[in-house]
Amino acid sequence: MKPLIPQSLHAAVDRRWLLPLAVGSALSLLLLVALTTFPLPLPSSSSSAAGALFVEHKLAPTPPSPAGAELPRIAFLISGSAGDASALRRVLLALYHPRNRYILHLDAEAPDSDRRDLAAGLAAHPVLASAANVRVVDRANLITYRGPTMVANTLHAAAAFLWGHAGAGGSDWDWFINLSASDYPLVTQDDLIHVFSKLPRDLNFIDHTSDIGWKEFQRAKPVIIDPGLYMKKKADVFWIPQRRSVPTAFKLFTGSAWMALSRPFVEYCIWGWDNLPRTVLMYYSNFISSPEGYFHTVVCNAEEFKNTTVNHDLHYISWDNPPKQHPHYLTVEDLDRMVASDAPFARKFHADDPVLDKIDDEILSRGADMPTPGGWCAGTRENGSDPCSVIGDTSLLLPGRGAVRLQRLVTSLLSEEKFHPRQCK
Repeated sequence: MKPLIPQSLHAAVDRRWLLPLAVGSALSLLLLVALTTFPLPLPSSSSSAAGALFVEHKLAPTPPSPAGAELPRIAFLISGSAGDASALRRVLLALYHPRNRYILHLDAEAPDSDRRDLAAGLAAHPVLASAANVRVVDRANLITYRGPTMVANTLHAAAAFLWGHAGAGGSDWDWFINLSASDYPLVTQDDLIHVFSKLPRDLNFIDHTSDIGWKEFQRAKPVIIDPGLYMKKKADVFWIPQRRSVPTAFKLFTGSAWMALSRPFVEYCIWGWDNLPRTVLMYYSNFISSPEGYFHTVVCNAEEFKNTTVNHDLHYISWDNPPKQHPHYLTVEDLDRMVASDAPFARKFHADDPVLDKIDDEILSRGADMPTPGGWCAGTRENGSDPCSVIGDTSLLLPGRGAVRLQRLVTSLLSEEKFHPRQCK
């Protein structure tokens, strides 16, 4: 039988595969030589390479501006409740500077008409309207001081300050200061900005201690529920019969509810890239008087921030001994002690107490319903006119005696004897 395929055709087919086979062999040889001579880079087993894979490695706070780089801007939260609208306006004008940012919050106990009237009055003020750096919270929060709702409100305002473009009062600021309608400044904003312009921008002024003493039994171990979290009407917190142990995952700190926090730390509390701020927030949601512990516990348990604390709340406050839930109301008789404290703020004041008129006249040089004057005021005082009705150079500061007092306080707080030895102890 003859073969189906002639021999000549077999030979042609064999020769046809010789060239691809030779080329493939040559490429394989070249690849083998390349791999043995120049090995491909493999993932490093070093800790630095491994660290780059973690979420926390890729998230970090905005680096603070170096001291002296530019005049700092302060973001103020000023909070009040029903009947506090006029007091909020007065505190705002006493604190006002076009460089700063302001959020005013009247809690949900105040009628909506109060918020509308407050916002309309501020919008009609020629200076405030021109600078466009004041906002009023429209969707108000219900605040119970002894529960976590005050912390939630503070975080709400902090998030609002972080969001938005500069013209809307967001983004460009260096410190966040929370105040109430019962607070009042003892220095001008020129004084405050002048002294803060020389400070590292990562400092956090927060009165704190880990010696919680009686608070362990009366605040840390009880479990409370704040109806302000889920009810429309304000009601006092109530206690759960069971008690809990003191945390071991983090160390508790306590202190004043009033503070000046750096922007990097505020970002950390809002973003919380290692989850500590959220974990601590969940714990403090059932803690009595959580405003006096939440930020303190977060800052002192965070490696990035525990060495940035300055152990002072920048306030003059007159307390009983031992302190009660609320301090004394300040009057004219307390003015000398307020000034001697060198603190930039004082509390607690009754609305329109005569001592506020005395502070306006003798310390702030502020006229009725006018902003505290500073280097930015380019108008005249003739015939009782408001010198701040014309906004001039907002970077021009005219610090006065208040700056001398505040500088003395800050120098003392940052001394070798007080700064590091009092941090998160």
